Amino acid sequence: MHNATMQHSVTPKESASMSTLPFLGGVDLLRARFVTHSFSKHFHEGFAVGCIEHGAMRFRYRGESMVAPAGQINLVVPGEVHDGHGATEEGWAYRMFYMQPEALMEAARLLMVKPDLPNFQAGVIDDPELANCICRTHHIVENPDISAIEKETRLLWLLSNWISRHADEPGSWAETGNEHRAVSRARDIIQAHFGDDLSLTELGRLAGLSPFHLVRVFEKELGVTPHGYLTQVRVESAKHRLSGTDRLADIAAECGFSDQAHLTRLFKRQMGITPGKYRKIIQNN
Repeated sequence: MHNATMQHSVTPKESASMSTLPFLGGVDLLRARFVTHSFSKHFHEGFAVGCIEHGAMRFRYRGESMVAPAGQINLVVPGEVHDGHGATEEGWAYRMFYMQPEALMEAARLLMVKPDLPNFQAGVIDDPELANCICRTHHIVENPDISAIEKETRLLWLLSNWISRHADEPGSWAETGNEHRAVSRARDIIQAHFGDDLSLTELGRLAGLSPFHLVRVFEKELGVTPHGYLTQVRVESAKHRLSGTDRLADIAAECGFSDQAHLTRLFKRQMGITPGKYRKIIQNN
């Protein structure tokens, strides 16, 4: 009798999840892994841009067969027909953003004297820095602990860098002025509504500036972004509340944190100790 060892190849599982963010007219997020799946020819009404995390994807776009390997960016512009399938047997995994043209126009207004809808010729981009930015931003906007202001800021920063680095007519950054009154107004709004998940669009509307222009002048004047300022105000509010007897979970909820663990992480990052240890110090004194 002979002993025989049989080896079976295991095909990686396919998976896909999609969610929508209420920013910039609605931004869809796709995180997926495909092995045997093949997309039929189709087009999008908006822009699609993403980063290949593993494997490689092959797709036909603008009359050419293209391959986007791991670490590179794949994108399509509105109305361009394309397909997609794995370039190798292992398939591919990627993170994608799908957004309406209005989202890119918001970023284009910061970069162009006469803003127009950006156009991109390439279907595959080899830009490791931008690819990392896409993946990092995707992770951030999926995180429920991150404030709406920070998520929208990160998205606009990503779009602006994408346009400035790879659009046919990238333009240049507009000069920031001394919009002291708008910055002061935005700061007052954050201080009054720090417990709410206020969006950057709403903050900009109330302050009288476009969202990303507000970010730039706010940081120029105060040395911190609006979402950085919001985090500081929330931590300071929690710090004052710790002198009382409220539960940490209640303090976290009322100060705008997603839960007690979220409060603990940001409190320790800013103060160097946990809320529980800070409370004990106050009580001992």
